[in-house]
Amino acid sequence: MVETLQPRFGAGQQSVKPAHSSRRLFMAFEFATASQPRAILFLLLTCLVLFLPGFFTIPPIDRDEVRFAQATKQMVESGDYVDIRFQDDVRYKKPVGIYWLQAASLKTISALGVPKAQLRIWVYRVPSLLGAIGAVLLTYWAALAFLSRQGAVLAALMIASSILLGVEARLAKTDAMQLLTVVAAMGAMARVYLSWQRGEDPARPPWSWPAIFWTALAVGILLKGLILMFVGLTILVLAILDRSAAWLWRLRPVWGLMWVLVLVLPWFVLIFLRAGDAFFADAVGGDMLAKLGAQESHGAPPGLYLLLFWVTFWPGAPLAGMAAPAVWRARREPGAQFLLAWLIPSWIVFEVALTKLPHYVLPLYPAIAILTIGAVERRVLSRSWLTRGAAWWFVIPAFGAVLVIVGAIKAIHQPVFPAWPLYAGAMVAGLIAWWLFEDSRAERSLLNAVIAAALMAAATYGVVLPRLTTMFPSQEVARALRNVTCVGPRSAAAGFHEPSLVFMTDTSTLLTDGSGAADFLGQGTCRFALVESRSERAFIQRAEAIGLRYNAPVRIEGYNISQGRAISIAIFRSEGTE
Repeated sequence: MVETLQPRFGAGQQSVKPAHSSRRLFMAFEFATASQPRAILFLLLTCLVLFLPGFFTIPPIDRDEVRFAQATKQMVESGDYVDIRFQDDVRYKKPVGIYWLQAASLKTISALGVPKAQLRIWVYRVPSLLGAIGAVLLTYWAALAFLSRQGAVLAALMIASSILLGVEARLAKTDAMQLLTVVAAMGAMARVYLSWQRGEDPARPPWSWPAIFWTALAVGILLKGLILMFVGLTILVLAILDRSAAWLWRLRPVWGLMWVLVLVLPWFVLIFLRAGDAFFADAVGGDMLAKLGAQESHGAPPGLYLLLFWVTFWPGAPLAGMAAPAVWRARREPGAQFLLAWLIPSWIVFEVALTKLPHYVLPLYPAIAILTIGAVERRVLSRSWLTRGAAWWFVIPAFGAVLVIVGAIKAIHQPVFPAWPLYAGAMVAGLIAWWLFEDSRAERSLLNAVIAAALMAAATYGVVLPRLTTMFPSQEVARALRNVTCVGPRSAAAGFHEPSLVFMTDTSTLLTDGSGAADFLGQGTCRFALVESRSERAFIQRAEAIGLRYNAPVRIEGYNISQGRAISIAIFRSEGTE
């Protein structure tokens, strides 16, 4: 019999009600988490409130999102679900998983009768939305191995309301779905590990946990492959700390590895037969290993992720800072040890690697959330100067509102008044979270902070971003081309080669220079040259040299967010084209 002087991570917790829990907000929370079905429904509805604003209305975001979407569109157009291409160029940086999911979304929504579904970017975002929602629900499931039901819901709310997941839920990329696979694998592995630590030796170990673990591992490999690092480093660190890895046999590794091979090997064999070792050279050497250096000008020194954490994990970040000392003191308890093994080694790898993008550390945030709520439930949050971090719940809405509104005024010369009440509400909720905070009211502060995050999301994604038309010039160009009366329009772009232009116009759009656009325009009717101002001189010179006659251009003024500069695109039409 094990003597326990205080609640331990992984030993099961009893919910501790905070002082003054009779207040309406916490009473509603208690009602919503009174049973398992209610908790799941509450988290699902919360995710929809947090993730849906702007999901359908924000235009395609250059560049990664549109590269994924365009490659998927071409996959469906060609019927080739093995090869991955952007126009005529191969795109072998990532495995095929996300493209299959996006293709399934496109074909399903097209079958439902949505017109021009292939041109609607939100269709390709559906897997990310489902991945984000699934990751939140799986964070709740994983946290149940460490926390009470209310604590698990709070940990899931931390993930759902985090700024970083809110961004990824609205982008047609791999990261939200990758988070789902990592949390599923870690949740299953945690249950096996904690069962072993408690000395449980069932006569018939359950198959459910190994099945979840190995399936999540296989899907994660088909999505991105980084799941192998998270799982591998966690197992390695735990084996070193415990001087044993005997618990791994409870995951049934022989059968599990066979199942992984069944799921992932067919596509890898097919792509090898199609492209030889080109995929492996690009994906491993050209993408994964290249990130150890400063890939695509994204290099940064160690410590950047720690600095960004206070914004990307808001509103959970202040509580995480206050929980850190207690978490470190509990580092040898089984639950905390597992979560820290999930978190620390991979975080160090990301900090050491020169290439840094904010979303890389997203799969580590569930571990932080569970550790943080573990400290909240045990009432061991720091009472030192760290408590001043509670002000951060108000600072982010206040600073964020000013930044977004000023940016909108500068970009479109409009004050976006409909967003102001939402930002005001977010600041009030953040201020209440700050005022309420003390060790015994941490839960209530977090709930108010989640409300602030929801209002911020509604204002920023739902109101402001869709109105920033100058930030999305490809949308305006595509709208201009849709208004033509000729049949089968074709276009060439000079000086503006963003993937969104190809996605929103046509796969056959020619990306060339100014003189090439002039040659293209002279090859027939119903042709359009999309010439950025810096390429316009070369276009005109070539047009004069070949005697090209064209109509006066229509101009689209905008801003290239990928290059960080203002642009002006002239749309020239071949003579006689309306």
